[in-house]
Amino acid sequence: MTPGTTKRMIVMLVVAAAIMGGVVAFQGFKTKMITKSIQAQANPPQTVSTVVAEESTWQPTVEALGSFSASQQAALSAEVGGLVTAIHFDSGQKVRAGQPLVEINAAPQKAQLAQLEAQAGLAEVNLKRDQAQLQVQAISQAVVDTDAATLKGIQAQLRAQQALIEQKTIVAPFSGQLGIRQVNLGQYLAPGAAVATLQKLDPMEIDFTVPQSQIELIRVGMKAQVDSSAAPGKTFAATVTAIEPQLDSTTRNLKVRAQVANPKGKLLPGVFATVRITEGQPRRYVTLPNAAVAYNPYGATVFIVKDGGKGADGKPKRTAEQRFIVTGLTRGDQVAIVKGIKPGETVVTAGQLKLRNGSTLLMNNSVTPANAANPQIPAP
Repeated sequence: MTPGTTKRMIVMLVVAAAIMGGVVAFQGFKTKMITKSIQAQANPPQTVSTVVAEESTWQPTVEALGSFSASQQAALSAEVGGLVTAIHFDSGQKVRAGQPLVEINAAPQKAQLAQLEAQAGLAEVNLKRDQAQLQVQAISQAVVDTDAATLKGIQAQLRAQQALIEQKTIVAPFSGQLGIRQVNLGQYLAPGAAVATLQKLDPMEIDFTVPQSQIELIRVGMKAQVDSSAAPGKTFAATVTAIEPQLDSTTRNLKVRAQVANPKGKLLPGVFATVRITEGQPRRYVTLPNAAVAYNPYGATVFIVKDGGKGADGKPKRTAEQRFIVTGLTRGDQVAIVKGIKPGETVVTAGQLKLRNGSTLLMNNSVTPANAANPQIPAP
């Protein structure tokens, strides 16, 4: 190999090494820039609004919407059919228990009753005569036993006939107020046909539901206040009388019944009303706006604002930290936090959907969510 050839080979190797080094350096630079670009796109600063968690005093209260019903109610109807021969009530009349209301023609049954009474009288006479003859051994014991059985059979038929005649009269099963009359004199009344409704309006009952989170605040015997638009400006006192022993599997609510005195009849069945129950001493809770909490099947979460040091521009950096919490009672726009947040911590109230752990935050509190304990509907 000549000296010229050797020199050319060395130059070619140096050039190849320089090219390879340049390619490797370029690929490293490109990879670094792509990584930085992806990181910047994956987690850009997010603008959110925030609130500082504070402690406040709450009076545990259950508030629910319920519906009134009569403490006793029935649709009065006939057990047997027949022609209406007498009506002893008017629409809307107050009646007492056992008061006759409607009579159905019972003439055939009464005639048969008289026949059975005659047969019973004869059977009783025969029994007494044969008992006297038995004492002097004029007849056998079997004859007396047959007479006794015959009398008992006729007496049973007599009681059955009397019961059938009683079915021909519709009476009030309890004291209360009748509804609109649905029967007329001379009308044929079919079995089961309604003649009127009967309602016992004092006391009234109101049924309402309580969410699963407030079950511990309800017990039988506790007092409640009831307000209704049917009686504006008046509050009725109520007492919890019954609690359903199981929750509704669909709504996870508990059904509760309370009783309300209604001596003046201002409340009617079907009226809606608001029930409020106050229980125990006031308690201290950390509270947040409802909008700050994300409710998921696996639990409730919030985003806490954390100090992330200083950014590249030297300004304080704020980052998001997702945290599971336990919520309690609600009041207006607020929710009580039982576990997971301490007073003074800053919580994100808007913009949570675009956050994840470690997201950089830009805080803008010019617009904040509702956070009133007793929100009011603005006047039109």
